[in-house]
Amino acid sequence: MLDCVTTAALTSALDGLSQRQQAIADNIANVNTPGYHAKRVQFENALAASVQAGDGHAAATTATSLEPTRLDGNNVNLDTETLSNVDTVLRYQFASQALSTEFTGLRTAMRTA
Repeated sequence: MLDCVTTAALTSALDGLSQRQQAIADNIANVNTPGYHAKRVQFENALAASVQAGDGHAAATTATSLEPTRLDGNNVNLDTETLSNVDTVLRYQFASQALSTEFTGLRTAMRTA
């Protein structure tokens, strides 16, 4: 049960979302740092391919944003980061609730066995 594709996928999603949250925090902290380029964390495509292959394990990758920069060379957009933060928090809550449901099912099965 603990090595099933669903559990592995949810765990990978939580890891990726956690990395994204850290990147967003770094981006916001550097919104006024000249020359700083925003970080972007991707894992959804790798996770989807992994689930399709029957594994569920996927690693997140962090890349530098190629979005246009301001005159000071910084390309952090606070509006974009704020929206991304809200989206990431909601996805994290959803994935953690789904994983909790998986463990609740496991506990129930162990009690009735």
